[in-house]
Amino acid sequence: CLAFRDIAPQPKTHFLLIPKIRAGLTQLSKADEGHKALLGHLLYTAAVVARQEELGEGYRVVVNDGAAGCQSVYHLHLHVLGGQQLSWPPGCDPPTQ
Repeated sequence: CLAFRDIAPQPKTHFLLIPKIRAGLTQLSKADEGHKALLGHLLYTAAVVARQEELGEGYRVVVNDGAAGCQSVYHLHLHVLGGQQLSWPPGCDPPTQ
């Protein structure tokens, strides 16, 4: 996979991980059993790069899935966010009645 900094970082440290081979995986909800190794590799690499970025105090790994999940690029990718205290919940609008 490839790791690179987000062009519009949200917290102090914000990088993305994308698989080099798309393998039909445009979003996480499209994953099947054949994608297990690829998904595991993405998460493992997220941890490796987080250590390189000195995010030992903690970080968040995010996958936006589908329109309601705010996915804007339909190529599976992970966001790794850190370098400062993060809040919870992230980006939730109040439920509609």
